[in-house]
Amino acid sequence: MRSRYSGFTRGLEQYLLDTWHPDTRPRRVRLDDKQRWLGLSIKSTETAGLQDSEGKVEFVARFKEQGRGHRLHEVSRFEKIEGRWYYLDGEHL
Repeated sequence: MRSRYSGFTRGLEQYLLDTWHPDTRPRRVRLDDKQRWLGLSIKSTETAGLQDSEGKVEFVARFKEQGRGHRLHEVSRFEKIEGRWYYLDGEHL
């Protein structure tokens, strides 16, 4: 989760695509260079141990756009494929 957040803050479209699950990966990620990411807070995690193949992360990411503050609150699902975690999907809260 933290590495994907960093991908957004740095505008790394290819990295975000590379860490997206193949079953749900879009053709491209549209990044908005007007968004300024301010911070990430991990609220909770579920089943993300070494032997697990699925996990969930609840987080809040803060950003500014056109001078206004916003919060993205989501529970993201991840799946491990061949030892690597991939973002599957998320539910906005």
